[in-house]
Amino acid sequence: MKKGHLNVDTKDIFPIIKKFLYTDHEIFLRELISNATDAIKKLEVIASKGDYDGELGKLQIDVKVDKKKKTLTVSDNGIGMTENEVEQYINQIAFSSAEEFIKKYESSDDKNLIIGHFGLGFYSSFMVADKVEFQTKSYDKNAPAVKWECEGSVDYSTTVSKKKGRGTTITLHIAEDSEEFLEENRILDLLKKYCQFMPYKIIFGKEKISQKTGVKDKEGKEIEKEVEKARVINNTDPIWTRQPQDLKDEDYLSHYEELYPYSQAPLFWIHLNVDYPFNLTGILYFPKVATHMELQKNKIKLFSNQVYVTDSVEEIVPEFLTLLHGAIDSPDIPLNVSRSALQADGNVKKISSYIIRKVADKLHDLFKKDRKGFEEKWKDIDVFVKYGMLTEDKFYEKSTNFFLLQDVDDKFFTFEEYKKLVKVNQENKDKDIVWLYTSDKEEQYTYLEAAKKRGYNVLYMNEVIDSHFLNLIEQKFEKTRIKRIDAGAIDELIEKGDKKESVLSKENNEAIVELFKTVVGDDKIIVKAEALSPDDAPVVITEDEFMRRMSDMSKIGGGMPGMGSMPSMYNLIVNTNHSLAKKIIDSKKAEQKKIAGHLIDLARLSKNILKGKELNDFIDRSLKFI
Repeated sequence: MKKGHLNVDTKDIFPIIKKFLYTDHEIFLRELISNATDAIKKLEVIASKGDYDGELGKLQIDVKVDKKKKTLTVSDNGIGMTENEVEQYINQIAFSSAEEFIKKYESSDDKNLIIGHFGLGFYSSFMVADKVEFQTKSYDKNAPAVKWECEGSVDYSTTVSKKKGRGTTITLHIAEDSEEFLEENRILDLLKKYCQFMPYKIIFGKEKISQKTGVKDKEGKEIEKEVEKARVINNTDPIWTRQPQDLKDEDYLSHYEELYPYSQAPLFWIHLNVDYPFNLTGILYFPKVATHMELQKNKIKLFSNQVYVTDSVEEIVPEFLTLLHGAIDSPDIPLNVSRSALQADGNVKKISSYIIRKVADKLHDLFKKDRKGFEEKWKDIDVFVKYGMLTEDKFYEKSTNFFLLQDVDDKFFTFEEYKKLVKVNQENKDKDIVWLYTSDKEEQYTYLEAAKKRGYNVLYMNEVIDSHFLNLIEQKFEKTRIKRIDAGAIDELIEKGDKKESVLSKENNEAIVELFKTVVGDDKIIVKAEALSPDDAPVVITEDEFMRRMSDMSKIGGGMPGMGSMPSMYNLIVNTNHSLAKKIIDSKKAEQKKIAGHLIDLARLSKNILKGKELNDFIDRSLKFI
């Protein structure tokens, strides 16, 4: 037996490992499986170079839980270690066997297939174990097997082991505060989370399955029997490791179901495959969205050589792309690295730019090949595209070729098509093209009808981010103004310069404004008298486009500094050319207030801001009038 002290810089290494090295204790299992995967891969590389002539056999990793003994065991039949290697790679924690291995085979393409660092990855075991032991036997037939033991201090012991087969078996004696890791279901969940696509078979316990016997019963039905079978928990050949030309739609849909069981099928997908100037493979799916802004982040899973790293990929892909689903695999992204390091990493920035371009190219390709099909999908992807255009200039530039504007009649237009459509009829006296839109076809019906009577086209923009998006479009397009149809009286929205004359005198105009101000009694409502068409409503309530848009933006972030959640400001416009305006002037004062109050409530009703007791009073009053 040999005893010694671990060669570390501080005796506090175990508290550091237990508390700070990893943010989540469950990560220990991923580290052990990753090490086992490394060990098998190293053996394959050595064999391919002619440095090992033994039988490889079935290369696999076994995981076992013994609740009675309170142990968790991870075994592999990979390269194994000699006593000297144990001393170098385990007892001297600062070393990494992976680093030395890569240096030895640095001219080989296989160097990128080595996952990570054995040293500290192995010591993550002490986050959940009071005692860790392993037995290892090197692929070198002349090297004796070694047994190593340590109880979470800087003291360890090594002895000769009786282990016969090549590889390493690590046994964790689970600590009292970590006994959750003795539950089979807990371990199974972790294996599925972190090891679902590891490149070598991972066996965990057994599962019962029904097997046909070939014997039939009296009714002619084949008899089945229940048998136990080793439970393989991973798919060693995920489709992102294969070439797109070798895959069918069914393969992509099956993989999506594998990633997100019981989810609705995706709209379409993008296969990523690049090996220069960085290595990256993966599949990104566009999910079908049932309701607005139902898109969820943290649905893209990041892998490094098929080892799960995280589903928080904001530092690797642009934020708007985190609304997609799927898997990305890159050996250029290490398993354990800080967010700040990722943000500064050159490869990460290149990956981000590449993905932006691939997504934009895919959308443009779909648009060109099948515009009708693209339009059918648009309602599910417009939020995503708008978000991308708002946050990434490169994506905006490419998106202008396929972005679609949808009007209230569900017709779709590219930017160029829409400019041509509205240029003549919706140009104001200053030669600005005015785009009109509604965010709610039902609530803004009165305003919508007024716009249609004048032959104006009205867009349908009802997403939460549309206030931000419309600001962007106004900044990008010269001589373009965008207004919601309730932002003013219809003739105010697109001023043609042919102002109508009021049938009322100046004195009567002023009197009617004062009357409505008195009846309104609210300083948030600005009363105006306008000479509109006699066919327009007698009273209309509008919201200033700028103020309302800033208010909407402040609610989701991005409004002006210091504005907070802005109160709504309304304009009440009295149509002095409506017949009821003259009736009010000709009525007695008491009657004037009644008519004005009722007209205000009618306007509020059409604006959907008449509620509660005031709505009930309006109904009672209307019944009395009738």
